[in-house]
This record gives sequence, C-alpha cells and structure tokens, in this order.
Amino acid sequence: MYQVDAFAERAFQGNPAAVLILQDWLADDVMQAIANENNLAETAFARRNGKGWDLRWFTPVHEVDFCGRATLATAHVLASEHNVADDMAFATRVGELRVSQRQGAYQLDLPCFPPQPVDGETMLALREILSRHPVVGFRNFENLFVELADEASVRSFVPDLLRIGAFHPLGLVITARGQTHDFVSRYFVPGAGIPEDPVTGSIHATLVPFWAEKLGKTRLSAFQCSPRGGHLLCDLAGDRVLILGRAKTFMKAEIYLPE
Repeated sequence: MYQVDAFAERAFQGNPAAVLILQDWLADDVMQAIANENNLAETAFARRNGKGWDLRWFTPVHEVDFCGRATLATAHVLASEHNVADDMAFATRVGELRVSQRQGAYQLDLPCFPPQPVDGETMLALREILSRHPVVGFRNFENLFVELADEASVRSFVPDLLRIGAFHPLGLVITARGQTHDFVSRYFVPGAGIPEDPVTGSIHATLVPFWAEKLGKTRLSAFQCSPRGGHLLCDLAGDRVLILGRAKTFMKAEIYLPE
C-alpha cells in the first residue's frame, strides 16, 4: 500500500490518499475496513482490466462514486512504482477517467458535471448555515455548492459540521472569485468522515464549468484554500474537464490482513 500526497509539489502538501494495486478485488467489507483503518479521506483500489484499470474509492465510512485526487494518486503509483509509461484509462462508476503524464505532472481528464439548480427548501437551509450572504446556490449529483461574495468570506468561514452533516450524502462546497487565482473553494463532507477535504479534484468537474461561464474563459487557475491548500490548473474542453497536478509518494507500507 502506498500513501501519496496528490496535488502537491512536495510531501506534506496537497491531499493524502492511500493506493492499493490488486490482482483482484478484496471483499467489499475488507476494502472498507482498510479505508477505515487508514482514516484518510480516500483509499483507492485498482486492478488491471485489459489495457486499462478498474478503480474504486472508499472514505472511512463508505464507497464513493467519484474522486479525482485518489485517481491522480493511483496514476502516480502506477507510473512511479509499476513502470506504466502510457496514458491510463480507469473504469469507474462515473465512466472512464483518463490520466496522461506531462513532464513530471499528471493531467486528469474527467467528465464535466454542469451545475444544476437547488430547490428552495435546500437553499433556505444553506442560507441559515452560511451567514455570509450566499450569492447563488447550485448542485451536482453528489454535492451542494454555494458562491460567496469574495475570497475572504471563503477563507474565514467556520463550518458548523453537525448542520452540514445533515445534508448527507451530499457534501458542501463554498466558492468565490479569487484574488490571485480565478476562483477559490473549500469542501466539507462530515457525513463521509471528512470534516474538510484538503484538495479535491472531483468538485472541479462542476466548479470549472460554473466559473468558465461566469468569467468567460475556459482555462482557469483554482486554489482550494484548506489549511494544506492546493493549486489546480483547469481547462474546460467540451464535455470534459482537464486538471493538471503533481503528486509525491510519502509512504510505502506492507499491510497484514486477518486470516
């Protein structure tokens, strides 16, 4: 098992994820137990599938449908530890995710999930949580999103994790136009055992089309301003979102499963 800091220039930055490359799946309850034992936001499990790979992700609490950072971490392990030099294709619950190597970095090719409207009752609940006067609310299949007035409002927001957890299985993303980046964001998923996610690839599959339309540009510099923080260079390419990031291996471990 490997632990990789994704969207990081060096160790102790970005978002840590665990990666296991398997010959075949372990039992679901065993994979869930490994993720719970790791207590990281995501643990990724991959197995060879013809010329590509099957990929699954688990939080400490449950399996998830979509994860960008653990996909980047998996591609890094395959490239650095398993000598995979070609572009990689991963079969997942949200379709095929592709990763190509770019001079020491990795380009994620993700499906685009354009923002969808939020119903009035949910928006009212969001306004009660966000005292910083939300500008607009929207959602995708797995998260709620709220645009705030400015970057300072995003950075200074103190989450009420109990109330945010009531939206489970949906997480909450707050975002605003950035000062030195096109936009910034933070992401909270307490119902999945993730109080605040340090850097998240998947939310940008919706943030990028939202900000691309708002700013009138398709290449965007994004910063997720968690305490660890992470910079993502993003492109909207039709119905795909491209994200460039680096990764660093922090740990290689041998785990022992119960007999």
